[in-house]
Amino acid sequence: MNAFKAYKACAPIAWSPNLYITLVRGIPGTRRLHRRTLEALRLRKCNRTVMRWNTPTVRGMLQQVKRLIVIETEEMYKARKQKEANHLALRPPLVINHLPASASDSS
Repeated sequence: MNAFKAYKACAPIAWSPNLYITLVRGIPGTRRLHRRTLEALRLRKCNRTVMRWNTPTVRGMLQQVKRLIVIETEEMYKARKQKEANHLALRPPLVINHLPASASDSS
């Protein structure tokens, strides 16, 4: 089990006011009831994330399609987005001195 799944397993979903739901598996080949549930959650394409209030109705819908989605709390979602942003950030430029070492010592 990787660290993200371990963190996800211990995070109390019931305590969070907002849930971030990401569709991670494709819709084709699923049951009609599951497709209708995903449509009601406004999940239409893979790797798209929506935010929903944490209510018993929404949790029941998520329970129905739990094999197709990933559920995150607000803190988990923000941490994942920050990690992705840091990964894509440009690194600082390299500074290369082309002068020979003897020329810089004599000046």
